[in-house]
Amino acid sequence: MRTKAISYLRVSSKGQVEGDGFPRQREAVAAFAKAHRIDVAEEFRDEGVSGTNDLEGRPGLAALIDRLESNGIRLVLVERADRLARDLMVSEIILARFRDLEVKVQDTEGVDLTGDASDPTRTLIRQVLGAVAQFDKTTIVLKLKAARDRIRARDGRCEGRKPFGFYPGEQRA
Repeated sequence: MRTKAISYLRVSSKGQVEGDGFPRQREAVAAFAKAHRIDVAEEFRDEGVSGTNDLEGRPGLAALIDRLESNGIRLVLVERADRLARDLMVSEIILARFRDLEVKVQDTEGVDLTGDASDPTRTLIRQVLGAVAQFDKTTIVLKLKAARDRIRARDGRCEGRKPFGFYPGEQRA
């Protein structure tokens, strides 16, 4: 018998919406589902939503939870734990909500993110994954800030619309 699941995908910025994030996550979920005889019934996604946002800041995840409450599906697939959350406390709150609904959240490595809350080893693994996701997010933010600061120091500007005259052929009248 095949299991039914819902997938959840998330990218952090509006600029990533048209990038590789959604196709990469979708392919990973599809490959995992195929290998484990799981039918993905629906996909929910959040576009340009930080992994530090809680449920109120995630329309896709909120809609997924609403759907779970009515459709009987008890499995949610995510590519990695950091697609669910990049903040340990946010992750724990979201996972607690899924546990309250008796829904299992699994990543494409086969890790049950909801796991038995009474099992200290599973709790440790889940929280370590959450802490690593939070650390990774903070590290990326710091690296991007440092790169912008270097470009600003070198060029005088880094972000935003290019000023008139920046592109060849633009001349002042």
